[in-house]
Amino acid sequence: MKFAAFFRNLNLGHGNAPSRSGLEGFFARAGAAEAASFQTNGTVAFTANGTRSARQILRGVQNVLLQEHGFDEPVFLRGMPGLRSLLARDPFAGRDKGPPVYDFYVTFLHDDAQVPPDPPNSNARGDVQVLLYTGHEFLSVSHEHGKTMGSPNVFAERLFGLPATTRTWGTLCRLVERHG
Repeated sequence: MKFAAFFRNLNLGHGNAPSRSGLEGFFARAGAAEAASFQTNGTVAFTANGTRSARQILRGVQNVLLQEHGFDEPVFLRGMPGLRSLLARDPFAGRDKGPPVYDFYVTFLHDDAQVPPDPPNSNARGDVQVLLYTGHEFLSVSHEHGKTMGSPNVFAERLFGLPATTRTWGTLCRLVERHG
């Protein structure tokens, strides 16, 4: 079965991050049948025998990242079928990307995050607008605010008090197109 791993704060080629081939090798060492790092933002498509196996592989990769690179950040696991379903719900269809819209995003929430029955649809500054909560992710629009843009990740981490990670909608679309 195909999965995607979304690492928080892992940018290949920066700081103590591994190389692309190094990261893919960590997945192979941990038992992934296939692994392909996608872009440089800590996104990896990989194959495992099921969800339990995928979680075990990720624990192995996290251990190697910690031991060999001092990298200690969470990773968010999603199955490709779920990502395809998420794409089918596209709340961005028909929306123009251009000022004041900076970009469209999907934010992956921590497994322990509990989305309240009536969650907020924007941050206090109004530069992050959530269009859809799924329970495991939220899809949002980031607006330009002066010379800065809204951060869906900061909003999620403040809202839930847990780590999260965010990718552009375009990244998710390309990932699923290539590996889904």
